[in-house]
Amino acid sequence: MCGIIGYSGNLEAGPVILSGLKQLEYRGYDSAGMALLTESNELYLVKKVGRVAALEKEIDPSILSHCGIGHTRWATHGGVTDTNAHPHCAGKVVLLHNGIIENYHTLQKQFGFAQTAVSQTDTEVAAQLIDYYYNRCKNPQQAICRAVDLLEGSYAFCILFTDVPGKVFCIRSVSPLVAASCEQGCFVASDLTALIAYTNRYFVLPEHTLLCLDRTGMTLTDLQGNPVDPDYLEVSWNIESAQKGGYPHYMLKEIYEQPEAFNRTVTPRIRNGLPDFSEEKIPDSLLQSFDKIRIVACGTALYAGMIGRSLLERKGKIPVEVSIASEFRYDPPVIDDKTLVLIISQSGETIDSLAALRLAKQLGATVISVINVKGSSIARESDYVIYTHAGPEISVASTKAYMVQISVLYLLAARIFLARGILTPEEVRTFIGNLGNAEKSISSVLEQRAEQIRHLAEKLAHCAHAFYIGRGMDYAFSMEGALKLKEITYIHAEAYAAGELKHGTISLIEEGIPVVAIATQDSIFNKTISNVREVKARGAFVILITKEGVHAAEDFCDIQIEIPQVDDFFTVFPIAVVLQLLAYYTAYAKGYDMDKPRNLAKSVTVE
Repeated sequence: MCGIIGYSGNLEAGPVILSGLKQLEYRGYDSAGMALLTESNELYLVKKVGRVAALEKEIDPSILSHCGIGHTRWATHGGVTDTNAHPHCAGKVVLLHNGIIENYHTLQKQFGFAQTAVSQTDTEVAAQLIDYYYNRCKNPQQAICRAVDLLEGSYAFCILFTDVPGKVFCIRSVSPLVAASCEQGCFVASDLTALIAYTNRYFVLPEHTLLCLDRTGMTLTDLQGNPVDPDYLEVSWNIESAQKGGYPHYMLKEIYEQPEAFNRTVTPRIRNGLPDFSEEKIPDSLLQSFDKIRIVACGTALYAGMIGRSLLERKGKIPVEVSIASEFRYDPPVIDDKTLVLIISQSGETIDSLAALRLAKQLGATVISVINVKGSSIARESDYVIYTHAGPEISVASTKAYMVQISVLYLLAARIFLARGILTPEEVRTFIGNLGNAEKSISSVLEQRAEQIRHLAEKLAHCAHAFYIGRGMDYAFSMEGALKLKEITYIHAEAYAAGELKHGTISLIEEGIPVVAIATQDSIFNKTISNVREVKARGAFVILITKEGVHAAEDFCDIQIEIPQVDDFFTVFPIAVVLQLLAYYTAYAKGYDMDKPRNLAKSVTVE
């Protein structure tokens, strides 16, 4: 869950590394570090607790170098200290790492590394192990290969050898690395945001291959030294897409990018008014053949999956189960070759989701992944991939990725309904028409409700707790809303099915506590309002979200937020925006950096 970058080329390495770290900081911001091999082949190393800006103040701008590596950390092993920051040195080896070495303690005992260790990290053990073999074979490639053969866990390494000038060595297992070369030099990084300023052509480093960067180019081999031809990809967005564009925070920018992201994802997949996945080569025969669906995801993607389940089960009568990816392997899943597994991940590198994918395939299931990043590990290992086209999402709290994930699930559900004869073509066209209109409802909330929500958020900023309630699909929306508030405002927030309040939860309601009540499902509206009255009678400060035209009496509502009148199945799109803005403006009122919430990072690549 860290960000790493390596460079060798014609440019000054220090500014290249520093710029890359700034782009990668959303992957971790406990500490940062940089190692450069100077023109006189001396090692220049600087590490600092805090964000990349703190590291920048420590860097000597007079250092001349054309080769270096950099790291921004999300701490796993060892506390947040300058010593535990990366890169780590052992003898002639300088190494930085994204991932977790699970057997580091065993290796430390086996090789006696504890006597010379200066940090508390698993990463230093990897550096010590490579140096151990380098002292014996004097060959960087052989030393790396012999060392990684003993490592258990996940890793993406960038490695310098202080007596091998101008070269950066890279290898990975599970944890992501992408590489590129252009006139300015050769680059490797955790993801494309660090490279896009130089080129839009890149490749994903294959697992268990060894990449070497130098000023003249790149070489890629397998662990036996045989050349490997990488599969190059091209990214469609540019560096401006990864900048704030005048917004105070990436999160707000990405909230406002949702209509465009929705359109990019949905429009190309509609032909003659019907959903079309011919470009993804997903056959109707597959959509006709399964007995059940298993959706697997983490965090916000999991809540997108719950929306998908509600649609598939309620409208299609298709049995669907949603699983937390981190629990999938440990609660043995009942799946087989008649199960369609949907893996949802923004990055395509979420390690728990990747492990779940591999188990699902072992058990015979067909896997379709919903991913935002081309060439990612999950995308490469899935049977079919549906890309979401959200563009880069930099803020840790997911917004537009969630929106387009739901959009894809709606498109896929519609195609399933059509392929299985659950809906007629005309009924599907009506459904797709409603989906197409969702872009307008998203824009409507952004244009008409943002200021109201901003003023409301100033009241929430002083609260320690909040509750979100709803029934049916409204309950599914509530879970994502509560997560957003928790992760960027640090307010304790919980989502509850409104009908469950009387079974214990209502004891938590006290005078002035905020309750966000979502009541947009026409068939159960009155039942939800009954639950809203219950919390209001006990002193709750009720924020009621309804469709336009619903009169909310003062006896059960303090503030009403209206969304456009849309079909019940499509209220998720405007509601998502309301809940995102509510969390954003609350964090803003509290003075927090919602792009980089404490203890969190964007892509979870460690278990």
